[in-house]
Amino acid sequence: MNNKLRILAIDDEPSVLLIIQHYFKDKFLVQVFNKPADAISWMQEGNIPDVIICDLNMPEISGEEFVVFLRSSGFFSSIPVIMLSATESSEKKILILNAGADDFMVKPFNPKELEARINSILRRMGKLVLR
Repeated sequence: MNNKLRILAIDDEPSVLLIIQHYFKDKFLVQVFNKPADAISWMQEGNIPDVIICDLNMPEISGEEFVVFLRSSGFFSSIPVIMLSATESSEKKILILNAGADDFMVKPFNPKELEARINSILRRMGKLVLR
């Protein structure tokens, strides 16, 4: 049995997903999608990630709409979400945090900082973080 925690990453930029996959593959099970709709379908099949990393600006469903969907869902409302955005706007950060995101990072990001933020969230949730 694999007891690695599961990260779900959603971004329409393949390079960002590659960075997340490569950096976290040894410590986490990493599932990536380039569209929130695909991620939602995957989750509705019974796949529940321990943390979600999601881009803010995506076609079809925005990161903000995705967070609002998660927070209004009985099944997914407690999954922590770290939002990524190329826009460093204080108003945008406030909006997305108020919509239900747990954290916000500006792209390009340092994977070590992202890992530290993931570990911080998982610690608060009482989940074991593998070193």
